[in-house]
Amino acid sequence: MPVSEQGLDLSRYMLIPRVLVFVKRGTSVLLIKGAATKRIWANKYNGVGGHVEPGEDILTAARRELLEETGLTADLWLCGMVVVDTGENPGIGIYVITGECPEGQPRSSAEGELEWISFLDAPGLQVVEDLPLYLDRIQKMQRGDPPFSARSYYLNDRLIVRFAK
Repeated sequence: MPVSEQGLDLSRYMLIPRVLVFVKRGTSVLLIKGAATKRIWANKYNGVGGHVEPGEDILTAARRELLEETGLTADLWLCGMVVVDTGENPGIGIYVITGECPEGQPRSSAEGELEWISFLDAPGLQVVEDLPLYLDRIQKMQRGDPPFSARSYYLNDRLIVRFAK
């Protein structure tokens, strides 16, 4: 369908696409501890990732971000999608990606320090607020499982994450 028939309407709710990558190795997941100089999530653990650039599909963006931030490559797959309701237009669309990385040593960058963390230990660390919810789902998923879908928003300064059933 050509662009002229896509029904583009700038008054409709829009999403900025981002990827969030959680690479697994055995019972561990690779997390990045945000650099102290980061504007958001400084000194907190999160997955690696970032913006989807023009001309990229979701998995290409995830592979690029993983390579840029860690120096690693992995067999990646889509495991979830989260609409982050910012209360404004645009919102954020997060494509949650996972995969196995059986070998290689990650290299840290200006983004932060990389560490292989046991899934069991991750919730006890200083993490981005919604991280434990996503890690719990990802740890239980197998390749080929349908991706999860969720909506994330704040209500009275409290994070709410609603997973679709």
